Amino acid sequence: MRIGLLTDGGYPYAAGESGLWCDRLVHGLAQHEFDIYALSHSARHEGQGLPALPPQVRRVRTARLWAPEDDRLRLGRRERRRFAGHFGDLATAVCGGGDGFADGLYGLAGLARDHGGLHAALRSEAALRALESACHAPGAHRALRNVTVADLLTVADRLAHALRPLSLDWYEDDALASADLCHAASGGPTALPGLVAKRFCGVPLLVTEYGVHLRAQYLAGREAGLSAPVRAVLAGFHGQLAAETYRQASVITPGNGHIRRWQEKCGANRATLRTVHPGMAADRFTAVGESDDAGDGRTLVWVGRIEPAKDLIALLHAFAEIRKEEPAARLRLFGAPAEGGDGATYLAHCRALAAQLFPDEAAGAHAVGDNPVSFEEIGGPEAPDLADAYATGAVAVLSSVVEGFPVSLVEAMFCGRATVSTDVGAVVEVIGGTGLVVPPRNPRALADACLALLRDPERRARLGAAARARALELFTVEQNLTAFRGIYLELISHSPVRREAVDADGEPLPFAHPAESHVPGGWTGTGAHMPSWAAPGGGLVAAGTTPEPGKEAGR
Repeated sequence: MRIGLLTDGGYPYAAGESGLWCDRLVHGLAQHEFDIYALSHSARHEGQGLPALPPQVRRVRTARLWAPEDDRLRLGRRERRRFAGHFGDLATAVCGGGDGFADGLYGLAGLARDHGGLHAALRSEAALRALESACHAPGAHRALRNVTVADLLTVADRLAHALRPLSLDWYEDDALASADLCHAASGGPTALPGLVAKRFCGVPLLVTEYGVHLRAQYLAGREAGLSAPVRAVLAGFHGQLAAETYRQASVITPGNGHIRRWQEKCGANRATLRTVHPGMAADRFTAVGESDDAGDGRTLVWVGRIEPAKDLIALLHAFAEIRKEEPAARLRLFGAPAEGGDGATYLAHCRALAAQLFPDEAAGAHAVGDNPVSFEEIGGPEAPDLADAYATGAVAVLSSVVEGFPVSLVEAMFCGRATVSTDVGAVVEVIGGTGLVVPPRNPRALADACLALLRDPERRARLGAAARARALELFTVEQNLTAFRGIYLELISHSPVRREAVDADGEPLPFAHPAESHVPGGWTGTGAHMPSWAAPGGGLVAAGTTPEPGKEAGR
């Protein structure tokens, strides 16, 4: 089948978790064709060029959202009225709730299909007047009472950027309209082309979220220093878009229970939700995980990206309590600061706190002092590889206050290490009963859990073995691909075949499309919808019925 894979700011140009997951999906499902539709937000990503792609990728189409838009929309009087009506419906729903968001969204999409891009129209005076009217309408969010012209200009610019996928030329017969399935690698604007393709072309939509896009938008508004009215409108827009995406998606695949709960709160139907954990490569950790070397029994290991959300401050204070009970204990921190100034500043603060809490210690008057806390980067002489970092210690620690899917925790599980983690994000779901979990921002509880494992090597070995078995069962690339292979076949079996499957010579391919899973007619009870061979007296007993007394089913 042909899959239209919708990506945003990642695959196939940029690296990272999103790009890595898409790359594994495309390589792992070689029996399908992939057309990649990428929303690009940076010229820097495209400047690196396309990487080598497998032969099942037919083409890559890129929408350069960072480039000026070629606005082809020419509105007559009738079209201007249509635009004002559709945008007014969307703005009213965004500012005060209601049911007009979908009508407005698809109305704008239809206008763009018929007449060209919406870039200028979404920044026009008519759009600003519609926004202003929606902000002062009864039932509008109270933060919009003091909206200013500058706020309206900012909102119009942000909405025009977010709605830009409506104006793309991706919906022709040789593009998304020819796909058997649209698979959006994220929610939000990434899924917009899939919504349009489903509305106008009938292509089923699958949405995968390994992060909560809506939550990220909420946080981004605060971090960008936007005013309260602007944040309120953008939050309303992304909330309405998330609800419409979940309503139209045939299947939604959250990466963990934490994301699933967010989706349910945003209106996702539980019947469409299928949790599919991210697939991680386990091979690189096999040597450590199957080794008899359980690591230094006095050493705690932390691995990750150094930033405030990881709460290394609490970990250092917890280690200070551990050292009071176990003076020989060591803490090794492997990682680099997160991109941006905050990561480097936070690392410097952690180094200063470690130097204050643990002055360099020396065995004698003529020995060189040594600090029990070390900040290291993977690739050094003692940890040339990621797996080697976990091998240096007996207990892996995660001290985060904010976490989505805890990748470092799964890596430690692959390595067969006992773990101590804070109860955030999907930690409890991932760890199951194979590690210790404590409340976040509680150094004393973190210290007690670490001491319990440092003092009990048999318990460490037991938990480590169970953790590795759990990780191999739930979090490998193979289980991820198996899940999506089944979902693809299920979705296409519910949809009509859109094109004839042919080989390289143009000859029809037999059995190229999966059989329909729906059989006409009812299968339970009796009546007109019951197949004749299953009716009473027909020889077989239908599901949900009971044979007459004295008669054996099928006799």
